[in-house]
Amino acid sequence: MFVDRAVSPSTARFSLLTIVVLLVGVSGSFAQNDSSFYVSTTGSDTNPGTQAAPWRTIQHAADVARAGNTISVRGGVYEELVTVKSSGNATDGYITFKSYSGETAVLDATHFTPEGRSAILTIHNQSYVRIEGFEIRNFRTAEHHLAPLGISIMGSGSHIELLKNNVHHIENTFPGRDHPGSGGNGFGIAVYGTDAKTPISDLIIDGNEVHHLKTGSSESLVVNGNVTNFRITHNVVHDNNNIGIDVIGFERTAPDPAVDQARDGVVSENLVYNITSRGNPAYGQDQSSDGIYVDGGARVLIERNVIHDVDFGIELASEHRDRATSYIIARNNLVYHCNTAGVSIGGYAPERGHTEHCVVINNTLYDNDTSATGSGEFQMQWNMSDDIFENNIVYAGGRCLMSVNKSEVDRKQPPVTIDHNLYYCAAGSKASAWKQVSGSVAGFDKYVHSTGNDTHSQFLDPGFVNATDRDFHLRSDSPAIAAGVIDGLPVGENELDAAPRVNSGKIDLGCYEKR
Repeated sequence: MFVDRAVSPSTARFSLLTIVVLLVGVSGSFAQNDSSFYVSTTGSDTNPGTQAAPWRTIQHAADVARAGNTISVRGGVYEELVTVKSSGNATDGYITFKSYSGETAVLDATHFTPEGRSAILTIHNQSYVRIEGFEIRNFRTAEHHLAPLGISIMGSGSHIELLKNNVHHIENTFPGRDHPGSGGNGFGIAVYGTDAKTPISDLIIDGNEVHHLKTGSSESLVVNGNVTNFRITHNVVHDNNNIGIDVIGFERTAPDPAVDQARDGVVSENLVYNITSRGNPAYGQDQSSDGIYVDGGARVLIERNVIHDVDFGIELASEHRDRATSYIIARNNLVYHCNTAGVSIGGYAPERGHTEHCVVINNTLYDNDTSATGSGEFQMQWNMSDDIFENNIVYAGGRCLMSVNKSEVDRKQPPVTIDHNLYYCAAGSKASAWKQVSGSVAGFDKYVHSTGNDTHSQFLDPGFVNATDRDFHLRSDSPAIAAGVIDGLPVGENELDAAPRVNSGKIDLGCYEKR
């Protein structure tokens, strides 16, 4: 039987309200889905950018992306140079470009020629941008006036993240001239704070691989100029023909000298190896590239990195007269098999800049200066003040050259406080060499007596587990155990393996803590 049921006004209002709520819910659902877009080599830029109908180019996605959007790029090769043209924000979130899960999107510049200074991926004056999981490759030139880059961040901005990208074969092969540093420029990842009023800040460069670069007179991974509050962590930088990781100041990158200095950052848990300028056309046979270099930076923590088979392991210096690298802490790093010094501080010539208030503690240096350059394990050059070298293990190679000091030393106010270290070489204490400005000193005891340095240090085998197999942990009978000092030193919370640095109120020498 059919029954006619009239709808009451209250029921009608309820139904209308229900429909409105449902529509709002659906609309909200659409809004959430609309925050994700897709790019594929089989797509079209006239598509809506959905997973089923993706866009074709990453640049089109960059043109239309807004705060909170995530652009997932399907695997494949994209032959394009991309510029990010919009910013995210703190409220709506990042603009994220990432390789689709389980796939790798490749930005390939094989068929492009740099125009001036140009990058495969550029972020200029933008904020809240994340780039994740791309392979970025093959940008080349032999022209001195051109500069290819893998990823370029310039101008100002904040909250930019470069995560798990693979940048390689960015090359400037200009043949150079007749003096070091005369080559063209090329970069893997370069961050240049060029705005005098607003820095590039809250920057994260994490988990990237930067390799097989020919950078001419430039660097593999660099922050330069008005850059602050940065973190360079968990990256692998290798097989490049100039500096691995560089923190730079005073190159007139930012027009105001007061802010033209990368500062207040962390360089931590990176692996840097196979870095040398030898054979680089800009340097000839010169071996002067660093694994990690601070050239004019300030207040930077260099911690828990592994650096090997580079020219200089860690260098803290300033290339600019009357300008200083200052308040740097280099701790808990492992540096071995470098072509020149394991650690070097001070301007490389008297007319260069200064190294001030820098602390080098709890590092392990092993068999450096393998090219017999005369720089030793720990090199002190010119223009230093209020620096510290303590709690380190220094195991020299066959020449047994421990340290080199090129500056006059005032015993009342030495430019570097050196003590509580453990030294060793297979040839023994009497064979150890210590170069001073007044001449070389042979033998550990004579060195201590003549310089006043290392009065609490020892010359003993540190007892590595197996140095031949690059295991520099300490055996249970090591004289380095509990031999360090803590008071007044910024020893940090964790050693190289991430175990607590201080054990029962005591600290071991070197980069590891024995448990």
